[in-house]
Amino acid sequence: MKKSDITKEIARRRQISRKKVRFIVDGVFQTMAEALTRGEKVEIRGLGTFKVKKKPSRFVKDPRTGVEIFVRERYVPVFRMGKLMKNHLNSGKNDL
Repeated sequence: MKKSDITKEIARRRQISRKKVRFIVDGVFQTMAEALTRGEKVEIRGLGTFKVKKKPSRFVKDPRTGVEIFVRERYVPVFRMGKLMKNHLNSGKNDL
């Protein structure tokens, strides 16, 4: 599901114009991205937690050539699924 699909679905369910919903959805995602950039975690109850994790620099092997390559330290987004979402996915029911 893409952001445009989320926008369409919310607009359909709530009978609001897509333009208004797109403005809200963009705002939510922008706020989340800004919080993650500041190093904060974003917790959405029932869904999960987003946070940024620091990956240390290291040497890796190129599988094609076998040559070792140095990969610099970097930050990656991490998502940890919430208990309600885990239960929903594993139960086979649609009660979210």
